[in-house]
Amino acid sequence: MLEHESISNPTHSKTTGLPRKRFYRARAHSNPLSDSHFPVPIFPSQFDYSLHYPQFFPLPDRSDGSKKIEFADIGCGFGGLLISLSTLFPNTLMIGMELRDKVTEYVKERILALRASNPGQYENVSVVRTNSMKYIPNYFEKGQLTKMFFLFPDPHFKEKNHRRRVISPHLLDEYAYVLRVGGIIYTITDVEELGVWMKSCLDGHPLFEAISQEVLEADPVVKLLSTATEEGQKVARNGGQTFQAVYRRIASSFSH
Repeated sequence: MLEHESISNPTHSKTTGLPRKRFYRARAHSNPLSDSHFPVPIFPSQFDYSLHYPQFFPLPDRSDGSKKIEFADIGCGFGGLLISLSTLFPNTLMIGMELRDKVTEYVKERILALRASNPGQYENVSVVRTNSMKYIPNYFEKGQLTKMFFLFPDPHFKEKNHRRRVISPHLLDEYAYVLRVGGIIYTITDVEELGVWMKSCLDGHPLFEAISQEVLEADPVVKLLSTATEEGQKVARNGGQTFQAVYRRIASSFSH
């Protein structure tokens, strides 16, 4: 949760006020199947918007239903994509979901520092420490989201660990539940085998269809997939190749 607090401390840059990554480093990935201890809302209605978006919700009450989170960055890392999307879609609420506690704390501090130095901006973005592979339905209602992002997820190379992959037929059922019809799921990786896996899972799911190249080229978000995150920048510096799979949520053939 994002509560306003002083950002003058040794873990922050004296010139920019932003947190320094070296104080928030953690393992590159975590085991999503392990038990973690952090609060999780039982229902999406229990999620306190006023703590995360105080400019939009000055009181802990969302009974008017005026605004809901629309973008979710799953495994948001150090928050590069969120920060870029925040100014691109200033009136859209978005959240990063990250399992690693130190990394989550970094993103929280980064957002607070950006809010302090840019009044009126970055109020639409937040972060929560959670296990999205277990708790997606606890945070979002049916058809709530318009965009979901899975950028450079853990490849889990060993076959016995493929069940830990954040894109799988089973989990796509949950993502289809929280994405509204027309909503988009964005994936990118620098691991070809994982790229083939994610594309295969999406191709095989009845509620997703691939987006045409023409539409992708006109989507400003697609350009951010490989440039906005620390992982993407590292791949670019090393001249690596990336593999994208961007799909649209479609209506069920049984719906009327």
